[in-house]
Amino acid sequence: MKSSIYQYQVTNNRGEEISLNQYQGKVLLIVNTASACGFTPQYKGLESLYQEYQSQGLEVLAFPCNQFGQQEKGSNEEIKSFCDLTFNIHFPLMEKITVNGHDTHPLYEYLKSSARGILGSKNIKWNFTKFLINKNGEVVKRYAPTTKPEALKADIEKLLF
Repeated sequence: MKSSIYQYQVTNNRGEEISLNQYQGKVLLIVNTASACGFTPQYKGLESLYQEYQSQGLEVLAFPCNQFGQQEKGSNEEIKSFCDLTFNIHFPLMEKITVNGHDTHPLYEYLKSSARGILGSKNIKWNFTKFLINKNGEVVKRYAPTTKPEALKADIEKLLF
């Protein structure tokens, strides 16, 4: 297993390969998202965090996922359109991925191994599980889907300032 998230590649919603190496020195908030979930309004809170802290070095990366209740059925283009029209997001939206099971994206294997969930569980339980990454590319904390983005402010500020 790799030693930081900077060694991983992801694909954005336009099909372009992105090296997470480009985020060195930044604080990252990585979230698996869905458009038809009870937690979908958290996109607003994620955008608010991004607007408040992006100039100080925060990046939010959203990874749509259809594994929980089939709540992200759309294509990458449809997901982007929904996010733009409904929440006017400005943070990067990645292609739809798998976060559990044998097709789990390698980045999520790393995240889940680095910060386990409740009772030491590795699996992602639902949409809007959040991972906070420090400026060295290390996973600092995992947050439950029920944790609203606004509740992460103090932890984000500790890593930024």
